[in-house]
Amino acid sequence: MPKNFILRFKQRLSRVLGLLSLIRNQGISYALARFFKKLYFKLDTTPLWTDWQKLLSEAPLATDITYQQWLNRNFPRSSDLKKMVETIELFRYKPTISVIMPVFNTSEDFLKEAIDSVLNQIYPNWELCIADDASTQSHVKSIIEKYAACEKRIKFVFRTQNGHISQSSNSALEIAKGDFVALLDHDDLLTPDALYEVALLLNKHPDADMIYSDESKLDEQGNLRFPSFKPDWCSDSFLSRMYTCHLGVYRRSLINQIGGFRIGYEGSQDYDLVLRFTEKTDKIFHIPKILYYWRIHPASTSLGEKDVKPYAYVAAQKALEESLQRRGEPGKVVSIPQFLGIYHIRYVLKESKLVSIIISVFTQDQTFISKCLQSIFEQSTYSNYEVVVISHGSTSKQDSDVLKRWHTQYPKQLKYYELPTVCSASSLKNYGVEKAQGDYLLFLDADTEVNTPDWIDAMVEQAQRPAIGAVGALLLYENNTIQHAGLILGIHSAVGHSHKHFPATEQGYMLQIQAINNFSAVSGACLMCRREVFEKVGGFDKNLIDHYYDVDLCLKMVKKGHRNIYLPYVSLYHYECEENNISDTDLAYFRSKWQDFIQHDPCYSPHLTREYEDYRIEV
Repeated sequence: MPKNFILRFKQRLSRVLGLLSLIRNQGISYALARFFKKLYFKLDTTPLWTDWQKLLSEAPLATDITYQQWLNRNFPRSSDLKKMVETIELFRYKPTISVIMPVFNTSEDFLKEAIDSVLNQIYPNWELCIADDASTQSHVKSIIEKYAACEKRIKFVFRTQNGHISQSSNSALEIAKGDFVALLDHDDLLTPDALYEVALLLNKHPDADMIYSDESKLDEQGNLRFPSFKPDWCSDSFLSRMYTCHLGVYRRSLINQIGGFRIGYEGSQDYDLVLRFTEKTDKIFHIPKILYYWRIHPASTSLGEKDVKPYAYVAAQKALEESLQRRGEPGKVVSIPQFLGIYHIRYVLKESKLVSIIISVFTQDQTFISKCLQSIFEQSTYSNYEVVVISHGSTSKQDSDVLKRWHTQYPKQLKYYELPTVCSASSLKNYGVEKAQGDYLLFLDADTEVNTPDWIDAMVEQAQRPAIGAVGALLLYENNTIQHAGLILGIHSAVGHSHKHFPATEQGYMLQIQAINNFSAVSGACLMCRREVFEKVGGFDKNLIDHYYDVDLCLKMVKKGHRNIYLPYVSLYHYECEENNISDTDLAYFRSKWQDFIQHDPCYSPHLTREYEDYRIEV
């Protein structure tokens, strides 16, 4: 069966599903009645499919059924755009947005479509600043001049020498006069509401300096695919890869202050620009809507292939290295060849302060404690650490003998204490902190096994940074699938594990598995923080008896202005012995305390699932 037929069948099926959803949610609407009336009277002249397409949200076609359903529900209808136009009249602030578009030998169709996407903006206060980089194809100049002759908001400059993307972008910037600058590649498209949504946000947050939106790829057949539903601003995630991308809008005065685009960073000129830009401001906002279509074709970096502009990855690494120097955080930028576009920063250790590894032993953990201790003592390359084992008193004589044996081998590093009565997990860990001497606290479950020799070094590298709260690791099941790669608030109306059960070798959604990422919370099965941060937030909440105390700790750190971080290159096995069911008391208390994060996790998109842990689209 031809692939095109299968694709068209899937697309049409998705629209039928969208129609059924419409009927389910709204009943037999006026639009549906009109459709059947039109079908009855004009069946011989009106294509059936055309009417269905108009009825179903006027949405563009996608190659994926789930994405198509999302578009059917979320793509703005003509009536939505009309209401937006009416809303513009109520704006108190109507900034001019300069759309910067460097051009070089763009195909005729792509260039016209890019310009048309600006002309079709419902927000009127824009100017399109085109800089042609000495194109050798005659149609480019002709098209630009014809459009400019018909639209006074189009400005242009024809460069006499080819200077590549950075110089061409700067030439466009020189003729820009707007309050803000929006970047548009010469073969991409803005959605009709793109600049409206930017202006709407600026009316709510007039102090915003940088704004970015979600985006989608557009293939050569004109179909949408690979939507990128992004988190809000996560600065450490950004240091691992350029995730904000398109649409990007920046305050022009700050762009000028940092000197615009830099020569020598072609292919990653936007990444370099935003790295320098975000060193000047933290007023960064995310619009969780698809406002930009990034076109896929053989010469586009959107393909992310090694043989497409390989210099871009070299430029990105160079930009990151210089950014670390400017920020006063010396470190090494490590590229990941098997996952192009991802970089891991290994910061220089300022001091090798004492790390206290705090292990709470419960009845179900006793069979694992020896393996856990063996992996710590035999694998860890970091030398200045102590291990503090806390038991609630139910340890058998055999297991006590195990701890005594390890204590005999490592008398200076291993301490163990038994509490006479059974107590909660949160209280047990707080007691462990009281007995610990370290500047860094590393909470570790007894059913874990170290899999990365420099695990402590890597975690201290991050925990030593003043802005960082909790540092988490990649936790694996015995079959090398993921148990934990960061926690997501809102899954099952509480908490879920990012990419649970995915193979650890996969890249994950938007490279999440392999990149360093900010998360609102990380698992307490392996969590490091500075003692001062732990004490500042009051430690583990004793009201959470056996569950969510680690998530609660992380969220308290976020509330105090710290960022929590997941490290993909620190891995441990987590055998995760069977746990008791989550108590209704813990769940109710957690939900009441952190409802705002459950409703909106800033490190997770509102357009992604709240039922599963695999980043599928919410429809």
